[in-house]
Amino acid sequence: MAHTQPHKATTGLFLAATGAIAFSGKAIIVKLAYRHGVDAVTLLMYRMLFALPMFLLMAWWAGRGKAALTGRDWLGVIGLGFSGYYLSSFLDFWGLEFISASLERLILYLNPTLVLVLGWLLFSKRISARQGVAMAISYSGVLLVFGHEVSLAGTHAALGAFLVFSSAVTYAVYLTYSGQMVQRLGSLRLAGLASSAACFFCLLQFALLRPWAAAQVAEPVLWLSLLNATACTALPVLLVMMAIERIGPGLTAQTGMIGPMSTIVMGVLILDEPFNVWVIAGTCLVVSGVFWVTRPAGRTT
Repeated sequence: MAHTQPHKATTGLFLAATGAIAFSGKAIIVKLAYRHGVDAVTLLMYRMLFALPMFLLMAWWAGRGKAALTGRDWLGVIGLGFSGYYLSSFLDFWGLEFISASLERLILYLNPTLVLVLGWLLFSKRISARQGVAMAISYSGVLLVFGHEVSLAGTHAALGAFLVFSSAVTYAVYLTYSGQMVQRLGSLRLAGLASSAACFFCLLQFALLRPWAAAQVAEPVLWLSLLNATACTALPVLLVMMAIERIGPGLTAQTGMIGPMSTIVMGVLILDEPFNVWVIAGTCLVVSGVFWVTRPAGRTT
């Protein structure tokens, strides 16, 4: 029995780290696919088309023996799917046409700070002085990397950063409003259902905005989309859920800080993105700021 708890914690940390690294690979795969002349609408359609069977299976598995959803539940699922998975994913993919994978990951990593701000705006939740300072540190880190990228890429970088930041905001809205539904439906069931709804929106968007001939893409795009749907979408959702069961949401989130680092390393090695003092300093500021934002107020032993 003495060995059970340490083993459980070690497994949980491994699952959380693997999930964070898998999530962070999404931007790398998207950037590789863009080299084949595909656009965000088409690329997102293929990612969600391949992921849909896995999300449906996830929702079915988590919903076995549970009560059926009410009409209000379905409205909530569709609304959260639209904001948290469809709109957020589309803005993110679109933004990646204009900025580096490293900057994209740093902007998305601001998510906990956006949840705090939404809590303050919508529910009058207080933001402590410590959290305020931590937020300022993390945003200064993003601005540092952003300023360097703008000097190289110009206004395209500004547009890309705006789109990815909008993606982070829409996902923060999802997190803010999903709390009650998570308690009622369970996190895995809600993720499966909301993601399935998002798949429908992505497929509908392609059908409305693109001719069917646009589905004719280079073969590597199909393989990259399949890899994105499995290794960087469905798999990390399961890994993070399993990690939360073992070590709790707090420690899982803190372990997720490996995500920006792994994106930067993969960006340098696979995409030949720059690795310089601006990126290093900005990443350190963002990660340390978010760490202090997510850290519990009191000391824990």
